[in-house]
Amino acid sequence: MLQEISTCLWFDNQAKEAVLFYQDVFGAVVIQSENPFVINYTLYGRPFMHLNGGPRFKVNPSISFFINGASADEIQSIWEKLIIGGQVLMPLNNYPWSALYGWCADKYGVNWQIMLGHESSCKVMPSMMFNGTNNGKANEAIEFYTGILKPAKVVQISQYEKGEADTVGNIKYAQFELNNLPFGAMDSSAPHEFNFNEGISFMLTVDSQEEIDYYWDKLCQDGGVPGRCGWLNDKYGVSWQVVPAKLSKLMNSRETAEKVTKAFLEMSKFIIADLETAAKI
Repeated sequence: MLQEISTCLWFDNQAKEAVLFYQDVFGAVVIQSENPFVINYTLYGRPFMHLNGGPRFKVNPSISFFINGASADEIQSIWEKLIIGGQVLMPLNNYPWSALYGWCADKYGVNWQIMLGHESSCKVMPSMMFNGTNNGKANEAIEFYTGILKPAKVVQISQYEKGEADTVGNIKYAQFELNNLPFGAMDSSAPHEFNFNEGISFMLTVDSQEEIDYYWDKLCQDGGVPGRCGWLNDKYGVSWQVVPAKLSKLMNSRETAEKVTKAFLEMSKFIIADLETAAKI
């Protein structure tokens, strides 16, 4: 059973600091567990994880986060805190698609699209930008993900039309759901110096080895790249982690954490039986 899809953000020893910052900005942050390497929490009920992974990867605008503001006052309050030390990409203003909208990167480089009137089944929603060699593939990617991660459904797809600011037929805005959580997608023909990387990944928590094998094989198909320690990049470059639910229990035990860590550092795809064996040594 696919228990959960959480969103993992990669930090260089700023994981806890960033969680406390978001707690101040949004208020709706509930910390669930933490250790020196990982902090698990929910933001508006949606599961997130911050990883102290070092300087190797950095978050970038290829995946941003929509926040559905309930009022202009709420949006203004969130915006004023988020932009401290950050960068404004689109000023908070009235736009054709919203009476109040703004796009910014916070001081950690995480991108936020704050919007009045944006509707989804969760107040916060990650949105993927398909650009560069991925440009024009947003619709294909939606079909790919909704075909693998059930339950799934397409909520809305809006395409660029003649006279608009991108290639006709490209996805201007799309919303779909995976395991009852909303995700967004869009195409961009503009030149960008970024693309998907491990700075932001999606973690699938499952029960069995059979499920690990299934999601691993499906997400790696057609050019996906297996990584280390349960990580992989799919054919679009989006990063995923496929993790057994039992790992959390093993890692939170002083008796097994070190032994299990040593074992999974040698793995590509997680093998539950090998983790259990390592825990008993």
